Amino acid sequence: MKKSFLVVMLAVILAGASCSFTSKKFEGDTDKDKLLIDLISYVLNKLHYDAKDVNDDFSKEVYKDYVDALDPLKRYFYASDIEDFKAYETLIDDQIINKDLTFFNLTYDRLQERMAESRVLYKEILDTPFNYDKEENINTDYDKLKYVSSKKEMRNRWRKQLKFNTLSNYYDKVEEQEEDKEKKESKSLKELEKEAREDTKNTLKEYFEFSDDLQRKDWFAIYVNAIVEEFDPHTYYFAPQDKDRFDIAMSGKLEGIGARLQKKNNNVKIIEIISGGPAWRGEEVEVGDLILKVKQEDEEEPVSVVGMRLDDAVSLIKGPKGTTVTLTIKKVDGTIEDISIVRDVVELEETYAKSSVVKKNERTYGVINLPKFYFNLQDYNQRNAASDIKKEIIRLKKQDMQGLVIDLRNNGGGSLQTVVDIAGLFIKKGPIVQVKGRGESPEILTDRDHNILWDGPLVLLVNELSASASEILAAAMQDYKRAIIIGSKQTYGKGTVQNVMDLNRWVRNNDEGDLGALKLTTQKFYRVNGGSTQLEGVKSDVVVKDRYSYIDVGEKDQENPLPWDKIKAADYEIWDGYIDFDKTIANSKERMSKNTQLQLIGENAKWVKDKRDVNEYSLNFKKYSKNIKDGEEEAKRFDAISEYKTDLKYKSLPYELDLIKNDTILGEKRKRWHKSLSKDVYMEEALNVLEDMKLNNLRNAKTNSLTIKN
Repeated sequence: MKKSFLVVMLAVILAGASCSFTSKKFEGDTDKDKLLIDLISYVLNKLHYDAKDVNDDFSKEVYKDYVDALDPLKRYFYASDIEDFKAYETLIDDQIINKDLTFFNLTYDRLQERMAESRVLYKEILDTPFNYDKEENINTDYDKLKYVSSKKEMRNRWRKQLKFNTLSNYYDKVEEQEEDKEKKESKSLKELEKEAREDTKNTLKEYFEFSDDLQRKDWFAIYVNAIVEEFDPHTYYFAPQDKDRFDIAMSGKLEGIGARLQKKNNNVKIIEIISGGPAWRGEEVEVGDLILKVKQEDEEEPVSVVGMRLDDAVSLIKGPKGTTVTLTIKKVDGTIEDISIVRDVVELEETYAKSSVVKKNERTYGVINLPKFYFNLQDYNQRNAASDIKKEIIRLKKQDMQGLVIDLRNNGGGSLQTVVDIAGLFIKKGPIVQVKGRGESPEILTDRDHNILWDGPLVLLVNELSASASEILAAAMQDYKRAIIIGSKQTYGKGTVQNVMDLNRWVRNNDEGDLGALKLTTQKFYRVNGGSTQLEGVKSDVVVKDRYSYIDVGEKDQENPLPWDKIKAADYEIWDGYIDFDKTIANSKERMSKNTQLQLIGENAKWVKDKRDVNEYSLNFKKYSKNIKDGEEEAKRFDAISEYKTDLKYKSLPYELDLIKNDTILGEKRKRWHKSLSKDVYMEEALNVLEDMKLNNLRNAKTNSLTIKN
């Protein structure tokens, strides 16, 4: 594939930028923060697809979003604080240009002060029993709440929020005791109320412990993102450790011991052992163990991680493949051991494509679930979504697959190149997607491989959360009439391309440490028919209701989305391998219109939306209880949704069955997946459509045979 004009320009600008930005000392505020603001402003202006004017209007939007992000529940800042902040509402643009951090410093210092006050306040409130006989309500539409003007008002706001949280705990405890009163000794309502308050207190304690771990740089990252997200919803600043998480999410790989960790009461706790990783293979650590100390192989003394920030502890435990780390572990049984683990590449299985086979009317069909279009940011030739899909199709063909479903539901996207490679598995050759940078002519990304790996019936499943790369694949297959798209009225509607820029590469002589990275929108992509998926998404051939049907989750519901537009169509030929393609879609629509399960799912989605729109809640126990019970009674009519079951049986492929023999975790994951598929009305219809397409082709072949004989 030829390099686009944008890629060439990036190289040119990058070379210039390395000379333009030299790490130097600023007067006053944190040098690194000033350098970061200066550098990000430059990159956004030069490379963003639709760079905005940084003016007073821009400043007002940053101000609003930033203050909302700091105090979304309006339980820290007073009206007087907001008055102090308001003086900078139209000055943020000037401060960005002048590398002035006065506004950030003011808000940061004030927030730390208010949070310190709140740490005392919540404990005082929760030390006193709540009066649940009192007639009062709470409104949870925090956007419409006014900031309080006095400490008395602030105390009352906290009291209501804490009472609301505790009321939920108290209700659950009362109900649980009612259900189990014959099994154990009953407690008084006073005792249950105290326990409920203690639960709320512990939750707040954990919340503030997490807040205590946040450093000034973490809050500054929030400020930076309030600025960059004004350009569009997908432009985002990654602090150094956030960039590491992004890389792991995109590749599905990390180098370390293979355990997920959580901070609990100043301890680092193992909450999951990743199947296949070094910790799993060693069988010495287990879920629930606490990590007390970490020792590197080239160091004499271990480092205590008790009370350490979780990110810092994780940084010590992770490390390059082949190196050894020794953990001092407090086991679940209370014993303390030193356990050495050789780090290795850990693959996060849930990131990757997985496949299954299912029989329907004696014919075998394949199902591939693709969670995201993953790839290795450093080396595309390593494991990626396209190479894995290819392998799965080859394996499925060996099982005599006669139709294929690719499940893209909830797939938020990923690598553009993997989309082109995957689409090429289903067509002879031709354009897959058009890409256009700022001020450029469109570039057509094309499948040039004449080979077709799978030329049989194909269905794609999508929903409102199928975004970006998922939409490119669905759009290409729809434009070619290569696949039938089943799902929501439209997909997410993200028609933009992002590049991740390592900010450290733009600075020479940097002595300020890791600057992180900037993910920014540099291009828009377009279907081969010329239309954009931006805002509009991909309209399904067969529209079905789902849980998101009445919830605002798409690009059009985000702040600052880029507009929809259209360009000239590419030159492509519609697939001619199907018989009665449109009739198959019509048959599916008719089935779906009569499907009682889907009708019930649609009613449930509407009911959930109505419940979500309720913002006023009673803090009186009797009224609260009645509302809960009334809701539970109403919800009973939707029980049939979870009880739905087909007679379809899904099975793992032979290679995976061999893996499962030695991997009970993988086996349990597949068991749960197959069970969910057997209850999935959308997958059931996808197989019905495959069956129709297969039968149409068989009938046509039979008709052609008779014609020849006659």
